Amino acid sequence: MYLKINDNKYINVRLDQFLCDKLEYSRNFVSKLIKDKYIYINNNVCIKPSTRLRINDELYIKDFEVKTLDVLPADIPLNIVYDDEELIIINKDRGMVVHPSNGHYDDTLVNAIMYKYKDKLSNINGIMRPGIVHRIDKDTSGLLCICKTNFAHNEIAKQFKEHTNIRKYVCICRGVLKKDFDCINQPIGRDKNNRIKFAIDNVHGKNAITEYKVLKRYNNYTFLECILHTGRTHQIRVHMKSIGHPLLGDLMYGNKDSNFKELNGQILHAKYLEFTKPSNNERLKFDSDIPIYFKEVLERIENNNL
Repeated sequence: MYLKINDNKYINVRLDQFLCDKLEYSRNFVSKLIKDKYIYINNNVCIKPSTRLRINDELYIKDFEVKTLDVLPADIPLNIVYDDEELIIINKDRGMVVHPSNGHYDDTLVNAIMYKYKDKLSNINGIMRPGIVHRIDKDTSGLLCICKTNFAHNEIAKQFKEHTNIRKYVCICRGVLKKDFDCINQPIGRDKNNRIKFAIDNVHGKNAITEYKVLKRYNNYTFLECILHTGRTHQIRVHMKSIGHPLLGDLMYGNKDSNFKELNGQILHAKYLEFTKPSNNERLKFDSDIPIYFKEVLERIENNNL
């Protein structure tokens, strides 16, 4: 694979950070690639993950394989709400990482589905992400579609890309929103100052659209339903921050809340998922209950007039 640094946003970025972004593997895995001499910069092998990139640098990445043993099956309980010959719908718990990444190698959703379904998963996304069509963040709970066949994977991925599916989330944001309904249409890209975050980027960002509806207002918070018309990483979290109402508990895009000092993760749940079943064009609709952790926060807000 050849890559050229032709965008100013990558100037002085660490090599390992850049490759994590491009290859979507963990920092540890990328660092091992570099140290094992798989990466060349301007025709010279580079073995330092901390190497800073310059404009017009040319990178060559030698072909590599991810060993099956890098991802081990693990007997982890899953909340399976649907299972047939071509796909699975899982209601992911808050706190579970979807696929192996830095710091999470044996406790992810992928480890769990590999244990239960073994080789009966699509392999389009490689060994690291068998069956995975889309993701939700570690601290976001809710519905995920996992594919067993490559045909189903391709067809459902196409629906996600063309936005012919429907995804609805519920969340609690800080502050009181004035409008009952609104649509946030702001492009999202990597945060130039922090590569693990995302931000509104009107120059290099990708199109991102979130529609929201107020479900209930409180004194200091708003309970919302959000519909994704695009699927950018951290989309709801970034969009709500952009209008001055970050999600409650979201310390990446907001600050600690004095009423909920113990929260360390956004109150966000992927509640509803609708798409067309590839094999017979049946429209499948899944609606999940609001989880206990979410209800407890709502009850605390209501009972204490927060």
